[in-house]
Formats: sequence, structure tokens, C-alpha cells
Amino acid sequence: MQPPPQNLSPGRFNDLTDVPGLSVGHADDEAAGTGVTLILCDHFTPAAVDVRGGGPATREVEVLAPGGLVGGLHALCFSGGSVFGLAAADGAARALSAQGAGLRLAPSAPSVPIVPAACLYDLGLGTDAAAPYVPADYAVLGAAALAAAQAARQTPAPTPLGAVGAGRGARAGNLPGGVGAASLDLGDGLMVAALMVANPVGSVKMPDSAAYWAWPWEIDGEFGGVRPAPDASPVVEPLPADGKLALRRTPIAFNTTLGAVATNAELSAPESQRLAIMAQTGLIRAIRPAHTSFDGDVIFALATAAHPLCGLADDRPLALTRLASAAADCAARAIARAVHEAAKP
Repeated sequence: MQPPPQNLSPGRFNDLTDVPGLSVGHADDEAAGTGVTLILCDHFTPAAVDVRGGGPATREVEVLAPGGLVGGLHALCFSGGSVFGLAAADGAARALSAQGAGLRLAPSAPSVPIVPAACLYDLGLGTDAAAPYVPADYAVLGAAALAAAQAARQTPAPTPLGAVGAGRGARAGNLPGGVGAASLDLGDGLMVAALMVANPVGSVKMPDSAAYWAWPWEIDGEFGGVRPAPDASPVVEPLPADGKLALRRTPIAFNTTLGAVATNAELSAPESQRLAIMAQTGLIRAIRPAHTSFDGDVIFALATAAHPLCGLADDRPLALTRLASAAADCAARAIARAVHEAAKP
């Protein structure tokens, strides 16, 4: 396996906001050890979704199904809290509607923002295990994450990563999980990026090593620059030891990797769906194992349509393959960055 070609590099911030038209905001509840991350679109944005995990907690994913009426979104919400975290999208949607954002279906009716959501299980995991569980008001957190994204839109800066927002209480095997991001400038104005919330049951690091499974795709030491020993073998038992530790904590599923990949390319609905499907490859590159019955792995694909995918119609399948492959690379890098940043003091 070889690193990415040296002529390709991350965007300005090496995160999702390198795709123009997208902003990211976080909101945390330190007492409950949980949080919300919201991706805000400047305009209604075509989107698709691919669900691979066996235990997802989602909202409004069917509105993005191919052939549906809507096929896009105004914002995307990731949250802790399992099923309770779905209320974060309610808070964000109510706030957006109050501001006049959303689909206007009748002159006298309120606007209807489309805010799909996906959640991970972190109930009680982000706090002292001996302390009583403190419930979070996810609707309030959703509105706060929206406000943070709107503020970030006004003053662009790198997106905070690590144990923040939806990744506040995340775990990656027996390591702290969190929010990670990465981008790649494909040249000629084409950009692709990913934001991932890493909370997998599997391992993100190679056995008996500090090297991440995603190390071949690392750029400029973005997650520590550690490489496996020359004699290290990728052939290990099917479920690594740190993944087993995660499984032993409880007999029910509470793991998930959530994510969004985005591009400024103009894509059709089937092309956006293919982008989401191929981006799931990034999870396989960065986590062993991924897409288990214990996970709720979900990836959304957003296409802001500000840039043509390619000049000739006959080139589109090849151009889409290149774009989606780069999106998978970004997803893998973002997962490793999530854990790397979460480990920082």
C-alpha cells in the first residue's frame, strides 16, 4: 500500500468546510458527557445516504432515497444519546424554521427544514461510571450546534476535532473516540472532504502497534505519522483484542461510526448514492472490523453542485470513481484523526 500521490493535498483547513457552502458547529453537555455536531448548508443541498451497520439510529434517511420527492437537505445532525439524541434534529429544525429556512409548501404554513440525523450510543460512557446518569436535552443541544455552525459560517476557521460534539462520549474500541475530518483537493477546482464521528466496536490501530490501520493514506503526519514495524503482519484474528473489550462492556449494541462526505461537484441522485456507497470503503480501511451487527454505521453524501464533475458525459463514470475513491480516503483519514485528536490532553 502506498500513500496518496504527492500532487494531491488537503484543502485549506483539512476538514469538511473546505467544500464551500458547508459549515460545522458543535454543542457539548459536559455533565452528561455527550454532544451534537451539525453540518449546515448555505442552500438546499442534494444528498444521499448509505446505511451499513446492524444497529442504526436515524431520522429522515428515507427522504434521501433515490427516486424520492426531496432528495436533499438543509442541515445534517450527528448526536450522542442513541434514540434520545434524535431530538437534536428537532431543535435544529425548529430553529431553522423560525428563521424562515426550509421548504415553503404553502404561503401561510411554516417552512419545513430537512434535517436528517444519525446517532451513536454514549449514554453514561462519557462521564464517571460511578456517578448517576445525567440526561441531556438534545433539542437544546441541536439548536446550540446550529447557532455554532452559523457563527462558524461568518468567521471560517478549522473545525474543532476530537472529543467534541457528537464525539464527546465516543469510544473507539478501548480508546477515546471523537470527531475527525479530512479533505483532498483534486485539482481544477474539485474538492472532496469527510467528517466522521468514530465510535466503532472494532479497532482503529494495528495489533501491538501505535500505527493506525489507515496509515497508508495519511498526509503530512495528520494523525501522528506512526508506521508499523517492517515485519508487522496485517493478518490477525478476526476481532482484535481492543474490539473484544468493547463488546464485553454490555450485551447490547452501542457502537457506531457516523459520517458525511461532501464535494463541490454537481452530481445526479444516483451518482450521489454511489458516492455514499463507495465512501463506506473508508471505514473498512480504518476500522477492523467494520459494519458489524453491533455498529450503526451510516454515511451521508452531500454534493453542493458548484463545480462540474467533468467536461464530457462519457467521462462521468471514471470521474465519479476517482471522486468517490478520494472520498473513501478522506473518510479513513478522518477516522484516524478523530481518535488521534481525542487522545490529546
